Amino acid sequence: MQLVVARVGRAHGIKGEVTVEVRTDEPELRLGPGAVLLTDPASAGPLTIETGRVHSGRLLLRFAGVRDRNGAEALRNTLLISEVDPDETPEDPDEYYDHQLMDLDVVTTDGAEVGRITEISHLPSQDLFVVERPDGTEVMIPFVEEIVVEIDLEEQRAVIDPPPGLIDDRAEVVSTRDEESASAGDEESGSAGAGDETTGAGA
Repeated sequence: MQLVVARVGRAHGIKGEVTVEVRTDEPELRLGPGAVLLTDPASAGPLTIETGRVHSGRLLLRFAGVRDRNGAEALRNTLLISEVDPDETPEDPDEYYDHQLMDLDVVTTDGAEVGRITEISHLPSQDLFVVERPDGTEVMIPFVEEIVVEIDLEEQRAVIDPPPGLIDDRAEVVSTRDEESASAGDEESGSAGAGDETTGAGA
């Protein structure tokens, strides 16, 4: 299975380093030196990670064969893709890869249909499910133990116990897609799909 694990941002310095938008909770495994990654567009890769370091809270990578700023800038907005065993699971039993959660049916504890998970939003404070409702609108569901009471991968469903106002008709319907596109700025762009991130309730 091919999963997006990062997106290349701006060039950093003059020696070929790039900033990356990490889309995995296992950067040491997916984005470590020696890792060979496919790319989107495919013509940009495959790319082999030569070095990696954290600078001012951001991961910087240098790829084999990329030695100057021009080469690094040419990779801007390239998606980095890792080959992952589809049966692989995170070590923590309370965590899940995004691809395991995508398209799960969301129902309440009393069996009422809420919708289908179409996106996982990873915020600094918590993870959110973006759930498409039957009428086409979207609602954000915090992935915390108090609300998401069960993830049943065999039945392909997530059971929630929502507080008043979270999913009723008075709840504000928002989408991270709009927020991301508004705050993207010069460096960032909208998500092209779920990455190989792990998500855990209360994480």
